[in-house]
Amino acid sequence: MGASASWSNVVARSLAASQTRTDESEIRKIIGWYEDQLERAAPPTGLEWEPVKIGPTWRYENGWILPAVTLGWRNLAWTGMRLTAPKGGPWTYTLEQARFVLWQDALDPETGEFLYPTAVLQRLKGWGKDPLAVALSTTDICSEDAVFDHWRGDVPVGKQTPQAYVQIVGVAQDQIKRNTMPLFNVLIPKETKTKYGIQVGKLDVWARGDTAHIEASTSSALSIEGPRPTRVIRNETQNWIEANDGHTLAGTIEGNLAKDSTGAARLLDICNAYRDGEDSVGQRAREAYNATVGTRCKAHAGLADWPACLDCQPPKSAEFGMLYDSLEAPPEAPLTIEAAPSVVEAIRGDSVWLNVRRILNSIKNPTNSANESRRKWYNQINAAEDAWCDPKDVAAGKRDYGLDDGDAVVLFGDGSKSDDATGLLAVRISDGHAQVLHVQQPKKGQIVNRDAYDLAVIAADEKFKVMAFWFDPSHLKDDDADEDNRFWWPLVDKWSKRYGKRLKCWPVKSGNRMHAVAFDMALEVNQKTFVEGVEQCLTELNDAHKDPTNAIVTFMASSWLEDHLTNAKAAPGKHGISVRKDNRESKHKIDLAVCLIGGRMLRRIYLLQTKKGTPGKGRVILLGD
Repeated sequence: MGASASWSNVVARSLAASQTRTDESEIRKIIGWYEDQLERAAPPTGLEWEPVKIGPTWRYENGWILPAVTLGWRNLAWTGMRLTAPKGGPWTYTLEQARFVLWQDALDPETGEFLYPTAVLQRLKGWGKDPLAVALSTTDICSEDAVFDHWRGDVPVGKQTPQAYVQIVGVAQDQIKRNTMPLFNVLIPKETKTKYGIQVGKLDVWARGDTAHIEASTSSALSIEGPRPTRVIRNETQNWIEANDGHTLAGTIEGNLAKDSTGAARLLDICNAYRDGEDSVGQRAREAYNATVGTRCKAHAGLADWPACLDCQPPKSAEFGMLYDSLEAPPEAPLTIEAAPSVVEAIRGDSVWLNVRRILNSIKNPTNSANESRRKWYNQINAAEDAWCDPKDVAAGKRDYGLDDGDAVVLFGDGSKSDDATGLLAVRISDGHAQVLHVQQPKKGQIVNRDAYDLAVIAADEKFKVMAFWFDPSHLKDDDADEDNRFWWPLVDKWSKRYGKRLKCWPVKSGNRMHAVAFDMALEVNQKTFVEGVEQCLTELNDAHKDPTNAIVTFMASSWLEDHLTNAKAAPGKHGISVRKDNRESKHKIDLAVCLIGGRMLRRIYLLQTKKGTPGKGRVILLGD
């Protein structure tokens, strides 16, 4: 009996070793195929519209830019061996999807931890996000290389995820139940179900003796609080808003993931473009990513460090391990029946199965707004219905150059104390080109540094030929002042005395409110003037639709200014349409938008006055005069 048992063990070990060798051979074969295909492939050429590329998936420099260390190669192979394509045959990622898998599975070469614990995949409708989510989540609970285990030399060796628990979450559970969960039975063949003990239900997938679990989770934050997921896939986060408790749900998920002590828990958002201004979870994720990305002036484009340069906008936040990947139509792409096929071709990536005729019918359908068609089929972030301007028009005005020394300019500033941003912006008189010179947005409990702002004004006066300078001071009090306790007015009065004789256009140069700088928007006469400036600036921004390469409103690239412009909401009032924030306590600031509107308004007023030959005399000429 002992000999027989011993022989049985030898046979079993031999069979296991044979199977291991067979699997390894197949893994290497599949990896080799992907390597060969990626080496042969290149980005499409001859596109009529060059897409906006965010993230690493479409980076190409004499070859695809791929992570140096990743578990992704073996996980690509696992799906090829263990999953079935919807139309039959082994599952094969498109090369675009494969590059995303390689990046989302990238590892820190020192620690073996995932480089990107948070990822966002934003694509147009129909790209294939749901099948991808099914393939990734099945890999998570079954693959022998799902997470890092140890190093073999400098090569990472993976292992199955211990106690794997994947949640696929949407604010509408029925959508996941209807669109996502049925795909598990389509993609997982019988052999794989047998090998890993997989059981597929309506809302759950169990595997590995019920130690691994995929769950289609409810939209209730209370019902999902507590578990420790190893991965959460948030579906359609562009629809997660305050009204459906999307932010509460997102916060609960963040808390659950934070409990992980291994560093392997991950979050993946799969979404379409969000509606700008709805403050969705999708919008907050994009804004969080944007805060980690700065913009550089032309002179400092290649530097690794951020120089002390007014024209460069360093990141507002440190990187926090987010992989954001999006392929979007350029702002100038027209939404027309003639142009749409070539636009979709440019941004569909490798999803060649998209039915362009069906997309055209959707675009032509009068019940679908142009904004919604651009969001769904162009993957463009578009203004909400109450947004003041369109993000595409803002993007059309962005330039990589600023103002030159000695330029004749007007300055406009908007001053707050603590709750809002404080900015200073210059507009060139000759062509209206604008540049942000200074911005402060104090953290909670802090106040604006007025000395730093004054230094920015001094620097602007030294660099440019300042023809006019208007500033809207807040009416908040200075808690530390002994005499004049108005927070901004002592400094504004100082500017009036310092520069007044040289400024050609005063807000008011007669009566008891005479001042060279203070443009107090608490006064109704100034509100009327500003509203006319708002309407003029919006008209000029809208002209970008006609010819984005020839935009009227142009500015030195500034993520601050772009954010504030797209944050602005239309605010109907007594004198017409002005601008406002989401609400009084909103974190989405608009102060630099006010500066740009005010700067362009002041430039026009200056040109009108000098044209009439009476610069600086009497009350300003209102725009409607």
